[in-house]
Amino acid sequence: MSNFSQESVLSVHHWTDSLFSFTTTRDPSFRFRSGEFTKIGLKVDEKPLLRACSLASGRYEDRLEFFSIKVPDGLLASRLQHLKEGDEIIVSRKTTGTLVIDNLEGGRNLYLIGTGTGLAPFLSVIKDPETYLRFEHVVLLHGCRRVADLAYGEMITEKLPHDELVGDFVRYQLIYYPTVTRDRFCNRGRITDLITSGKLFTDIELPELEPQHDRVMICGNPALVRDARELLVAKGFVEGDHGQPAQFAFEKEFAERNNLSSSRKKDLHGP
Repeated sequence: MSNFSQESVLSVHHWTDSLFSFTTTRDPSFRFRSGEFTKIGLKVDEKPLLRACSLASGRYEDRLEFFSIKVPDGLLASRLQHLKEGDEIIVSRKTTGTLVIDNLEGGRNLYLIGTGTGLAPFLSVIKDPETYLRFEHVVLLHGCRRVADLAYGEMITEKLPHDELVGDFVRYQLIYYPTVTRDRFCNRGRITDLITSGKLFTDIELPELEPQHDRVMICGNPALVRDARELLVAKGFVEGDHGQPAQFAFEKEFAERNNLSSSRKKDLHGP
């Protein structure tokens, strides 16, 4: 287990019946880039049971944070949702992922497109000062079915603008655009539909997407990832990857895992 550290749960927050987040201690030697994920888990019958999970915390914070769905019959997820303060959890020292700004060329605006718990890696990205030094505007799009599922909204709009490290950046450069599909809300509709219709850009008062100036990262359910990729490619955007920055990126690890059998998917949620 030398590649893993044992951390203590510091807090647990249940957003809804299907969503929760928790924070843990952080080994001083643990390092990651904003937008990456790692493996976390528990010991079951003296063996580690692990799953991939994006880091929702800032890379400079002294604790780790994770945002997850609840899966009642998942081998690991069914146990994780019952975590409480003081419990022990295993965290891999290895981090990876394609949702890092190093995989993007420089540009004018950075669009972070996430649905559900796909918001997690982008919470890390918007806490990173480097993000704002690279782009003029950072547009965080979070799509959910219900208003109650729009987790972290208060943190983004009320707390982060007063953060000592990134508060000034957030106030002047971050645009937060939550949208839902099933409830009455100020913003309604699927993110890709709002992009296609142009309504998004009217609402945020920015020009429509252009590959010459804009950069995009995508994380969420398979349908969102597929549709967003098709939309961007049709507009002339080129996909970036490790060692070859371009105009957009998505989390390949989780996209590939969505091709697994349904029984295995239960413990391999999107980040």
